[in-house]
Amino acid sequence: MNQLAVLLLAFTLTALLPAAAAEKKKKAEPAAAAKPDADGFLTLFNGKNLAGFVQVGGHAKYRVEDGQIVGQCVPNTGNSFLCTERHYTNFILEVEFKVDPNLNSGIQIRSHYFDHLKEYEWQGKTIKVTPGRVHGYQVEIDPSARAWSGGIYDEGRRGWLNDLKNNPAPGQAFKQGDWNKFRIECQGDSIKTWVNSVPAADLKDGYTPAGFIALQVHGVGNKETAMEVRWRNIRLKELP
Repeated sequence: MNQLAVLLLAFTLTALLPAAAAEKKKKAEPAAAAKPDADGFLTLFNGKNLAGFVQVGGHAKYRVEDGQIVGQCVPNTGNSFLCTERHYTNFILEVEFKVDPNLNSGIQIRSHYFDHLKEYEWQGKTIKVTPGRVHGYQVEIDPSARAWSGGIYDEGRRGWLNDLKNNPAPGQAFKQGDWNKFRIECQGDSIKTWVNSVPAADLKDGYTPAGFIALQVHGVGNKETAMEVRWRNIRLKELP
């Protein structure tokens, strides 16, 4: 290699080193934390991918489409949950959703799963939760004739805590086959829900003070129909 070629090679390498170092630094740095909006709400879903979430339980298919999270049921699998990596204690959660009229779903709040058997005591009884089982408060998405959307169910443990038998207004506010909106407020032992601004559940229960948030696709047995539930504009404001 002649002297001119050596000089050219050295110049090229010198020019590339800063760019390579900058790219390495860029990859090493974590993504900037989302900043709250003027009302103090943080966006939990970036509209592009499922960063910040992990799937647990069944094998429903979750994807991102048109700035929405889409959950599609599959046959012969249990309930599936797309869970936030972070846990939350006191907060206001707002989320819009649209569900197939024949599919059940829900929003888990203050929920958990463990890789070992978990036991809870309740009213003199021991509740055993199997390893990997998502459990905790669920705000029901119920497009059936029962119309209990906004009611609170304790998934995997105690069952219904606040159904809407005596409160038909949220069911009447629910828009079949269209977008609906939940507002969920958790403060201490108080959990309140709204469906399209109509008050739904009002529960006092301090059994689980904190946990993750999750989007449920309910199991459908051996049904082959590819039903879907969609979520968008998922935002949360943490409370003291």
